Amino acid sequence: MERAQGASNKAAKRNKRRSPVQRWRPVSTEISTNNSSLLENEVAVDDTMEVASFNNNLDGSNLSEKYSSSVQVDAPLMRFLKGRGGIMQKQIEEETGVKIIFPSAKEETCVVLEAKTTENITKASEKIAKVLEEAVSSPMLDYSHFISLPLAIHPNLVKKLNNFQCSVLGTSSNVDSDKSEGSSEGSMDEMDQEDKQVESPSVSIRMQVQAEESVRVKMDTKGSQPDFGIDKSIFIKPKTFHLTVLMLKLWNKDRIAKASDVLQSISSQVMEALENRPISIQLRGLTCMKGSPARARVVYAPVLEVGEEGRLERACKVIIDAFVKSGLVLARDEKQELKLHATIMNVRHRKSKRWNQRNDSFDARNIFRQYGEHDWGTYIIPEVHLSQRFKFDERGYYCCCSSIPLPGETQTQTQTQTECVSG
Repeated sequence: MERAQGASNKAAKRNKRRSPVQRWRPVSTEISTNNSSLLENEVAVDDTMEVASFNNNLDGSNLSEKYSSSVQVDAPLMRFLKGRGGIMQKQIEEETGVKIIFPSAKEETCVVLEAKTTENITKASEKIAKVLEEAVSSPMLDYSHFISLPLAIHPNLVKKLNNFQCSVLGTSSNVDSDKSEGSSEGSMDEMDQEDKQVESPSVSIRMQVQAEESVRVKMDTKGSQPDFGIDKSIFIKPKTFHLTVLMLKLWNKDRIAKASDVLQSISSQVMEALENRPISIQLRGLTCMKGSPARARVVYAPVLEVGEEGRLERACKVIIDAFVKSGLVLARDEKQELKLHATIMNVRHRKSKRWNQRNDSFDARNIFRQYGEHDWGTYIIPEVHLSQRFKFDERGYYCCCSSIPLPGETQTQTQTQTECVSG
């Protein structure tokens, strides 16, 4: 009996040695942006960004004697934390002794930090916070959304644009330009840094109202061979044809929701600026965004408000002022002059990698000879959209996160909004 009792005591000692040691394991939690009492070791990045904080929960599953914590990083900001070629990740890991583990799926936003001490994790968290703070103000952070005035809702205009593309490319007009390979994605024309004009301390809007200016283009006798640099990819998709009022960087769901609320809140003010009357525009001729037709980068149709009462300009100002006041427009974008125009061709859409993007251009002289005075028609603007780049609805237009109707709609516009997610 004594022998059996001794064996039992030995077994108990062995089981005790095998039991996992209870260790503190930091656990991430999302906190409200208005919460002033943040926990110790938080990663506070920005008042518009999801952040992570650590608490003192116990987790008995840690057998490796390492501490780990998760940090919430919005998907569009992941690449800044990695850095080109992983250089930023490597630098933080070497300086803090922490291993950074990125999520395997693009839609996931949880980055895991592993280290031997909590001090290392805290130090790494602080460095990550600084990287993300710099990222949100960086010109390298892509625009994700924009305020658009849809024109593709007009089938006749879409047909004209399809015919134009087919005429220039020498293809059959039966081909749907939106379905062809190499079609452009997103609203990139407003993003060309070379085309942005920063002249005044506040946002102003200058409309192209002189139709004759659009056809008086100085032709270069020098340049490339005729039609050089023209391919399918530099044309704008007809089913996404629009005017852009404002470009936005909405890198998480909170900013998207806030932008939607701002747009809805100014519906009555926009209607008042339009005097509760329908607003129509005329598109006539072609012109270049800087440069000449021989070395064109962006070709667009100037916009003329029918009646020239300035109502559209006032409505756009209401929209821009509201978004600037909300804090959703970055400081560097507040100073830009917006020139309402309908982009038709843009080299930034080019798919071919053999072209140098900085010096890319195309010869548009033949296009200007044929379409320099072309009347694209007069069209009513039906609504204002908060559109998401790179995502499209069943009609082929940009995914709509929010919209407000304008007076005189010819079709019943649905108020059902497509859920848009960041990234």
